[in-house]
Amino acid sequence: MAFPLPSHLPRKVDVSSQILSKLDSATWKTLNSSVALSWCQELDECINQAKNRIHDRIRSDIAAFDAQLSSAKSAQERLYTLSDGIDSLNRSVFDPESGAASSTLETLKQHHALAQASLNADVLHASLQHLVKCKAQLDLAQTTADTGDLPAAVRACSELQRVLAASPGPLAEASVVGDMKRVSQVIDNRVSELLEYACSVGLVVTEQYITVRPSVLVSGSATPLPLSSVLSSLSPSALTARLASLRRDLTSHYVDRILHSSTSVTSTTEDDSSDIIVHKIQCFTSKDSISHDISLNTLSRVLDFLDEKVFLHLPSPQRESFPRTLAKPVTLSIMTNLLIPSLPSTLEGLPAFLQLTRKAVEFESQYVVGLLGGDSVDREVKAWADNLCAHYERARRVHILGTIRNVILERAARIGDTFVAEVHISPEGVLPVQTTVANQRNVTECSPSSEDAWNLDDNQSFGMNQSGSAVDEQNWGFDDEIEQPERTGVTSESSSEVKADPDPGDAWGWNDDGPPEEPIGEEAGSSSSQDGLWDDDPWGDNDSPTNPPAAPAIAGVVQMQKSTPEQPVAGGSTNGSSKTSRGLSHVSKETYLVSTLTTEVVRTIESCLEEGKALATSHIFPQPSTLSPGNLIMHSASLVLELYCGLYPVVAASRPSDATLHVQFSNDCFYLSEELDRVLLKAEAPSDVQRKLQEGRADLIVLADSWFYDAIDKQVMALCNTLASAGGFTGTSDQDRYDECETTVTAVLQNIKRLARTWKRVLPKGKYYIAMGNVVDGVLSRILDDILAIPDIPEVESHKLGELCRILFALEELFVEDAESLVASFVPSWLKFSYLSELLEASMADLTYLFDEGALVDFEIDELVKLVRALFADTPLRTKTLNKITGGHPIR
Repeated sequence: MAFPLPSHLPRKVDVSSQILSKLDSATWKTLNSSVALSWCQELDECINQAKNRIHDRIRSDIAAFDAQLSSAKSAQERLYTLSDGIDSLNRSVFDPESGAASSTLETLKQHHALAQASLNADVLHASLQHLVKCKAQLDLAQTTADTGDLPAAVRACSELQRVLAASPGPLAEASVVGDMKRVSQVIDNRVSELLEYACSVGLVVTEQYITVRPSVLVSGSATPLPLSSVLSSLSPSALTARLASLRRDLTSHYVDRILHSSTSVTSTTEDDSSDIIVHKIQCFTSKDSISHDISLNTLSRVLDFLDEKVFLHLPSPQRESFPRTLAKPVTLSIMTNLLIPSLPSTLEGLPAFLQLTRKAVEFESQYVVGLLGGDSVDREVKAWADNLCAHYERARRVHILGTIRNVILERAARIGDTFVAEVHISPEGVLPVQTTVANQRNVTECSPSSEDAWNLDDNQSFGMNQSGSAVDEQNWGFDDEIEQPERTGVTSESSSEVKADPDPGDAWGWNDDGPPEEPIGEEAGSSSSQDGLWDDDPWGDNDSPTNPPAAPAIAGVVQMQKSTPEQPVAGGSTNGSSKTSRGLSHVSKETYLVSTLTTEVVRTIESCLEEGKALATSHIFPQPSTLSPGNLIMHSASLVLELYCGLYPVVAASRPSDATLHVQFSNDCFYLSEELDRVLLKAEAPSDVQRKLQEGRADLIVLADSWFYDAIDKQVMALCNTLASAGGFTGTSDQDRYDECETTVTAVLQNIKRLARTWKRVLPKGKYYIAMGNVVDGVLSRILDDILAIPDIPEVESHKLGELCRILFALEELFVEDAESLVASFVPSWLKFSYLSELLEASMADLTYLFDEGALVDFEIDELVKLVRALFADTPLRTKTLNKITGGHPIR
């Protein structure tokens, strides 16, 4: 097929193409015979020219043309000759009658038939010979099984199975071989059953006894069979299962039982009814307690019996390997059933336990390593005994933590199981000392005849005694009295007497069961402050303490208030701090409630330190350990502290929610931190133990502060939620709206007073002032924000808002001490709130006067601007006043 030439290349136009083009362009008008004739002549002329060119080309090289022509004729003749020869050869080879291929194929068929006949004869001969051999071996197996020669029967059955498995291919599929296999399997099963019976008779292990018969008589046997040959004749799987069952029974019925309970053994040798020797060892459970040394001796007798009567009958490979399989269970049983359960929980029991440990190590060396063939390098009992000090201390630590955990779970859920602790306050520069004042199950169950609600008379100060403990711990010296720390320049009472603690609610003049108080004005608040709240001197400021004043754990409560980021300084003025110093400098002591659980925690910590010290100085452990004796027990003190800090809040959370939960836990943490400081002063503990306890003490202080302020935040949030129902104190000109706001403010007042009664029972005076100051400050700040956010306050509403503000003036009674008000020291926004109530009803002149005198420094400039615009109409005087205010406070 010729490739088409590209259109851009020149094409050679032949005559036929030209004629075809002319034919194509001719029409019926131009096409006639003359035109067609001219086209034919043109074609003939072109053909003649082509012939002439061919002839001219041949004539130009006639010799080459003749040679090529003769060669082509010769090739054609040879092709004809070859075709005739191939046809003749094909007939001679493939002719069906006389062809060579047909004769050869017939000869091969005859040879194949002859070879097949010969092969069949050979296979039949071999099969018959093998069948005769199988029949002879089957007869032998049947005979030995019938006569009771079980070892020979086992060998015959094994050989029969081997011969049957080696049957020639044609014979293996014959029915006779299948029948022989079934018979062989029956004989083998029968022999296996007889062997199992012989083993069960020759070696019996039950919970009561072990019997060994060196010879066993089976049915059909004329002579007894040796136990060793019976065990050797078992199949590998059966022998493995038998030995595994034997090991399990020996471990559970004898090793574990002897070491776990009071058990004794006796061994005998006698003849049975067939005159066959029977070795027997019997096990008896004794009702009387047997010492652990006797248990080891009993176990050694059992192992000696097994070595002399049982192990020697085992086949040679298992004679060495099987005793080694008992080494690990025996070692594990000694550890779990003897040593670890016998680990004493007191130091007094260690000498006897050390003697038991030495005997256990000797037992391991003689029996586990020597008799059973255990690993002489990996001796678990000896390794455990070498580290006995650490094991004892770990077990003791677990016992200590478990005991205190149970105490925490039992006592944390109780309500009112508290006592009164006392903190002595002295002038600046002396550190605090706290003493335990009284134990009480419920702080409200006190003598109502006392006139002093919180104060403790000097001649009736409380002391913590041993009988006041709610939980009587009788483990490792929990009953020891807690000694008071000795400090330089500070002496504490050697003994304290119990003083009745009356109901603090009586001191305040508030009763939970009484009707809610009516809103009181400024005059009522003044008279109440003189008549009710603080006349009873609840913290005993006027007492003259018998103890020399020691610095309080809550010393510097005002400074703590100032240093806490959440507590702002009152009004930004300096008057508050001076009042605080005047109000608190003369306080001699403060009391607060502490859960009795803390005494158990302190006793446990002291017992840990004392027990660790006693263990370190006893030198009872002969070999040195990686850890110094007593170190782990001493470290248990810090773990007890961590357990209390982590577990008590979770358990206490299940109690009904009340306002005392957080502050009570804060008191407990503070009390523990102070007691821990006392313990550290008198304890002689290693530096790492002291460091952990110091860290625990720091954590307790952090917990005390965080839970204290968290309690404040919760109460402030609850009170602010109550204030939200006032709707921002807008629209108070309407009497219904005013009544709603008045009810809300009165409810807040009652809630604060109720909270004060509750916290007064629990908190020391300093923290009480701080807590209530923050609560009142949060409420006042919320009211200030709501009122200052009102864009327009008409005259009627301003008077109403002033009346609402004056309702809360009764809160000043909470901060009166020695006829002096400390409210500005503990409530930073008190002065600002007081001036707001005046500004709401003041004239422009009064406001300007107060601003000029610097009385409004607690207000921000923008707050004053908003208040002036809300209270007064837009007049030139207001504009002038606003210009003065925006210029800044004259006194700052």
